[in-house]
Amino acid sequence: MKSLKYSAIAIALVSTLAACGGSGSDDTTPPIDESKFEFAATEMLINLTDDVIVSGYGTLAIKGEALLLATQTLVSTRSQANLLAAQEAWKAARQPWEQGESHIFGPVDSLGIDPHLDSWPLNTTDLTTVLANNAGFDAKTIKGWNDDVQGFHTMEYLLFGDGVADNDKAIADLTTAESDYLMGLAEVFRDYTKVLDDAWQLSHDGQSGKAYGELVKNPGSDGNTFYSSQVGVIQELVNGMIAIVDEVGNGKIADPFGISLATADTSKVESQYSWNSLTDFSDNIIGVRNVYQGELTGASDKQGIVDFVTAADVILAARVGSEIDDAIIKIQAISGTNNMPFRQAISDAEGRVRVQTAVDALSKLQASLKSDVLPLLNDWKV
Repeated sequence: MKSLKYSAIAIALVSTLAACGGSGSDDTTPPIDESKFEFAATEMLINLTDDVIVSGYGTLAIKGEALLLATQTLVSTRSQANLLAAQEAWKAARQPWEQGESHIFGPVDSLGIDPHLDSWPLNTTDLTTVLANNAGFDAKTIKGWNDDVQGFHTMEYLLFGDGVADNDKAIADLTTAESDYLMGLAEVFRDYTKVLDDAWQLSHDGQSGKAYGELVKNPGSDGNTFYSSQVGVIQELVNGMIAIVDEVGNGKIADPFGISLATADTSKVESQYSWNSLTDFSDNIIGVRNVYQGELTGASDKQGIVDFVTAADVILAARVGSEIDDAIIKIQAISGTNNMPFRQAISDAEGRVRVQTAVDALSKLQASLKSDVLPLLNDWKV
């Protein structure tokens, strides 16, 4: 579905072209200096901070609490229905996290929360040892363990199984040790998502520092050692978009895809246990669209990076928006007509064609962001 904002850009483009005049136009008007463009960025930065980033982390914290409650219910009342509910709660928490990877800077990095929540690959050898030699699994103890035996993917493995033949784990296969470990993991997960939410809204270091959201919205203010100007903030946002597009296309997809059918490696597929990989990948690029449009909830009157780009180049703004949408569509199309999981698609001849099409779309988008959007910062009349 095309954004209303892109439609508005298209209308503006038509008007711009119409205004270019014909051969009989009056040339007495002094030429306009087009070496720099003007754009008031304050509203955009406030919106992206509050309505996209902070709102997204707030949703993640809520989903983290819901995942803990679903896990506690599963442990207290073991049933297939409660296992399914816990699986769905895991997927629900996964969505805001994956979309948030388009702006994975600030406290999520400085406080080490990214590896705590989303280390990959999972260390299944150590996980087996942990399950065999521990009991109780309290949150404080788990926080002291390596990141590769906690977080999203440890919970995923325990909830869904190994993902080789299916992602439908039977309740009979969930051991007591696994369910106890799950509950401890979910509590740790809830705690870290709350820390991240608080860092953006209350204190970036959990102590006396200002809320990170306030630092992003007010670059150059007294005591702001993170951002000296709005240029730095926009650069951070655009680089975040570039980084996740690169990671999805050249890492998450390309690494397991290999250079041929013979070199495909399903062991490298992230979220392979739940068969949630394609949803992860598309959510990553939806996160890019959120930052570009400034619309986490679809409100068309909010400012995003698209408004900054439009001020410089209407055609480019529309093109990048279309490339973002196209990349999302191509990723989702990898599943084909029979809803094929990504780990199966990379080992299927026709599936590999669809994968390559998605990779090409991501490469095109990455090039536009890096070569066309990022350099606009040099042409901005601040």
